Amino acid sequence: MVEIELDGQKVEVAEGSMVMHAAEKAGTYIPHFCYHKKLSIAANCRMCLVEVEKAPKPMPACATPVTQGMIVRTKSDKAIAAQKSVMEFLLINHPLDCPICDQGGECQLQDLAVGYGGSSSRYEEEKRVVFHKEVGPLISMEEMSRCIHCTRCVRFGQEVAGAMELGMSHRGEHAEIETFLGQTIDSELSGNMIDICPVGALTSKPFRYHARTWELSRRKSVAAHDSSGANLIVQVKNNQVMRVVPLENEDVNECWIADRERFSYEALNGTDRLTRPMLKQGGEWKEVDWQTALEYVANGLRNIQRDHGANSIGALVSPHSTVEELYLAGALMRGLGSDNIDYRLRNAEFGAAEGVRTLGTSIASLSTLQRVLVVGANLRKEHPLFALRVRHAVRHGAAVNLIADKSAFSHADAWAMPVANAVVTDAFAWAQTLADVATAIAAEKGVSAPCAGTASAQAQAIAKSLLGGQRKAVLLGNSAAHHANASTLLALANWIAEQTGATVGYLTEAANTVGAQWVAAQPQTGGKHAGQMLAGGLKAAILLNTEPEFDSAAGGAAAPALAQAEMVVTLSPFKANMAFSDVLLPIAPFTETSGSFVNAEGRLQSFHAVVKPLADTRPAWKVLRVLANLLEIPGVSFETSQDVLARATAQPLAASNTTRAAINLTGTTTPAPAVASIYQLDGIVRRAPSLQLTADARQEVTP
Repeated sequence: MVEIELDGQKVEVAEGSMVMHAAEKAGTYIPHFCYHKKLSIAANCRMCLVEVEKAPKPMPACATPVTQGMIVRTKSDKAIAAQKSVMEFLLINHPLDCPICDQGGECQLQDLAVGYGGSSSRYEEEKRVVFHKEVGPLISMEEMSRCIHCTRCVRFGQEVAGAMELGMSHRGEHAEIETFLGQTIDSELSGNMIDICPVGALTSKPFRYHARTWELSRRKSVAAHDSSGANLIVQVKNNQVMRVVPLENEDVNECWIADRERFSYEALNGTDRLTRPMLKQGGEWKEVDWQTALEYVANGLRNIQRDHGANSIGALVSPHSTVEELYLAGALMRGLGSDNIDYRLRNAEFGAAEGVRTLGTSIASLSTLQRVLVVGANLRKEHPLFALRVRHAVRHGAAVNLIADKSAFSHADAWAMPVANAVVTDAFAWAQTLADVATAIAAEKGVSAPCAGTASAQAQAIAKSLLGGQRKAVLLGNSAAHHANASTLLALANWIAEQTGATVGYLTEAANTVGAQWVAAQPQTGGKHAGQMLAGGLKAAILLNTEPEFDSAAGGAAAPALAQAEMVVTLSPFKANMAFSDVLLPIAPFTETSGSFVNAEGRLQSFHAVVKPLADTRPAWKVLRVLANLLEIPGVSFETSQDVLARATAQPLAASNTTRAAINLTGTTTPAPAVASIYQLDGIVRRAPSLQLTADARQEVTP
């Protein structure tokens, strides 16, 4: 540790730290633009000049290493004069368009100009003009004349997102931040550039000119599309969601969010919203009141239960639904005498419940891994915030190994990070590939292999990698979870992890996959699983927040199969499943209801509604509770969502990534596991116009 004196206060910081770090520890603010705690030091704005005793001139706090006994003054006349001089230069060419700038009211330059800018300018020359750039549907670069060349956006792309999509061209007054060769910004994390831009050069294209920042109410929430459980600030005006930005939480999402969390809100205000209950009568849809709709559903379920038995009724539920909704859906089914409920819509294998599958380690620990093996995942596209942390680990020496198919790893730069060893093969060969790695590890350690395998050169390379280092993880992705031989993949992953000292876990698919397992939203006593229900095995189907044509492994075959049922009830925020449903019940999306999600690491996070439900929309947990009451199911008379949560989580989370399944290496030619692309994951994302205009949605960018 090094001790310095900062504005008369003794501060101890680690050797190698900068004066800026000491100031942060001491709670002293030093004005700055280019410095950001998550990015490398550029020292190009010079706004953080401070006086260092015995130094001949003011020094940049962000790039001046501390030394023992150093005396620093951040508020001296010399420091303030230097900072004001820098501000004068910054404002020479900056346009005076604050009244129309989207960044007005939350602009770092605007704030600091009040304290360090002059009341008038000494310069009379014309200000420079930088022509706008078209870089895609999410980020606006219409006013690049505002840019102060802090290069935060450039460094973010290079260091955090892993793809340097922006750079600086030319020099002096001709310098510009731009993409090159007319390219667009296609990163799945691109919206974070808007947040870190200290001026109004990069702004949100969907939000542009929709509201002023001081008109917005700010309310906390949790990401509904991401298994990281990213913390959000949802900004609201006139009972409409206008913008979504990250809420900093170092243990979960740091200060970043993925673009699907940031821009999917557009769907919440779209024309496809379902606002009143609807019944299909004579082949035509008619709006009805809630009492009529719920009594119709209750009577229909009673009749089908009487005529065909409770086992003919089932529920297909989305893992993006809240803990409370999933619990009540299960209570409704089991109250009717049916165990037919399942969230595993994209799975090809349906083993017995063996515990709650989680990440197996904390999300924060992904940043400190030294060795990692990823099986069946497109880490960058499916789990952007996990990829961000693994990318950080790689920049500090970690080695990433992967087993995947071409859709997940088509070329060396697909993951925007160096990959030490990659086995790119068809999904049916993953089990054998893992067996080969296990065989190579067994040979290295002189132990018996768990099954027959060949220690190929690739397997040996992965084995040697996993046997090195200290902090390690074996991570199974969405394709591995949905795999027809998923239990064998898990069994082999467990053996490899045990022999190498690694943790093993799942990069879970949805916002509440872990929560769905916790509240038993899957058959417990031999009921029909999702595959059987999607094949047409039901007389009555309840679809909670899901569109099986898009959300299930059955795909287009789900519609004719479900159409065979006597009654299909869809609970959705949107006009969905209209071709084969008989009843549509408008339920609130996550922004209009209170609820809870459990993220990949098993962290339970609750949230409140940020706006009132639209029109006659109702929270799904209330709809399910009333329906259960109409069916005279006991034990579900809850007054609040907190009451439901307390009941649902009465049993502690029993996380276990072990399995009793036997290893089966029998080859299979079944289709590749069903995995949704990044902007087709759920109904909200699918209906967000700007996200559907991105290169990823158009599949112009190879994953």
